[in-house]
Amino acid sequence: MTNLPPLKIETIWAILNEEIDDATVNQLVWHHLGYSYDSVAGQWDTTGVAPEWRNEYPEPPDFIDSRQATVKLTRSIPVENKQLLKEQLGFKGYKIGEFGPRQTRRATAANWLLSCIAAK
Repeated sequence: MTNLPPLKIETIWAILNEEIDDATVNQLVWHHLGYSYDSVAGQWDTTGVAPEWRNEYPEPPDFIDSRQATVKLTRSIPVENKQLLKEQLGFKGYKIGEFGPRQTRRATAANWLLSCIAAK
């Protein structure tokens, strides 16, 4: 997780436009949740992870594959930030017939990360 793109608007658009692969999207979310990998110990360090995440996910979940993890991510977005993709980026969503669960989960990750930007 050392070569992650910076957390900025261009990165959010790259997630939405599928210019960043799923693994990197996951790693961005993990990093901002506080997960870090200790290569010496060969395990995840969760000391920086909030207890509600650490207890349920001692290892970071795959947000693109896991509906439950994505639901938890959605619920962790503050109410005032739920519509940031639309309000700040003008993102209108994906066209019907051109998206599936994977794109929806990427959009959730993008909105969560945009919420992190807004919190700074």
